[in-house]
Amino acid sequence: MPPTAKVPDTKAPGRQDPGAQAPGARKTTYREAMREALREALRTDDRVFLMGEDVGKYGGCFGVSLGLLEEFGPERIRDTPLSESAFVGAGIGAALAGLRPVVEIMTVNFSLLALDQILNNAATLLHMSGGQLPVPLVIRMTTGAGRQLAAQHSHSLEGWYAHIPGIRVLAPATVEDARYMLAPALADPDPVLIFEHGSLYNASGELPEEPVPLALDSAAIRRPGEDVSVITYGGSLPKALAAADELATAGISAEVIDLRSLRPLDEATIVDSVARTHRAVVVDEAWRTGSLAAEVSARIMERAFYELDAPVERVCSAEVPIPYAQRLEQAALPQTEDIVAAARRAVG
Repeated sequence: MPPTAKVPDTKAPGRQDPGAQAPGARKTTYREAMREALREALRTDDRVFLMGEDVGKYGGCFGVSLGLLEEFGPERIRDTPLSESAFVGAGIGAALAGLRPVVEIMTVNFSLLALDQILNNAATLLHMSGGQLPVPLVIRMTTGAGRQLAAQHSHSLEGWYAHIPGIRVLAPATVEDARYMLAPALADPDPVLIFEHGSLYNASGELPEEPVPLALDSAAIRRPGEDVSVITYGGSLPKALAAADELATAGISAEVIDLRSLRPLDEATIVDSVARTHRAVVVDEAWRTGSLAAEVSARIMERAFYELDAPVERVCSAEVPIPYAQRLEQAALPQTEDIVAAARRAVG
């Protein structure tokens, strides 16, 4: 277990969109939105259950499932042994049997202990059975750094999973996506991996009272712009938006694209944005070598090369294990000032 106490349900200050609260919306946190999504799934479908380490009485390592055990009981909220391979395998079996399991893995680093189950079983069975064996499994896991949890709890490995055919990879970065991505993920016949950046759980935002239909394979333009496209996802989105604010003070209009889906990638939104701005900065908290940022850059070069007025810039983490010391950790991660500098270079 990470060396941290359970995070309470406090609303930490975070970057908010300017303006008053929209009519029909309410403020909530990313953590609370995830819990609402789980509660709705459990209430509306008896086949849904949650399983993972400490998801029951403890409420999950990051407090997402707090209170669900008391509401739905131990048959629906199942604490598991400390064996990722075993409980992910059990989730695959339950999905094959017609249930809709939601499996929580404490951090992405620990998911590597279940990589054989995810890659060789969950991702392949529908294909190998000629469509007879769908695996409607959702796996949630915390990703990312910035919380002083050191190298075994802090890496961003979602790009590895985006390499695997047969699964869908999602990275909700907003309260709205945290609330409304789970239902369509549970309806998907293929396994869906949802990566929740640990820095976002306390972030607050506006949540529409009415359900928002989401297309799981589409990116979102979080801020329109004309001079440079800043393409990112997950925990780096607040930094990209802050960078766009700073660039605006210098007369540079940055368009911020939230990928949301890492597999499949929404190429059309990326290419259309670059065709408008003619410059691109890709921000990815993972390591630069073999990264998702490299994939996005390659696709821009393949489909929008003649639209570019400058080389594609990439802002990634330093290629070291994530340090524990706070200053070293912050130095290793992409920061707002790094995104600003990359955009300035692109604009020239």
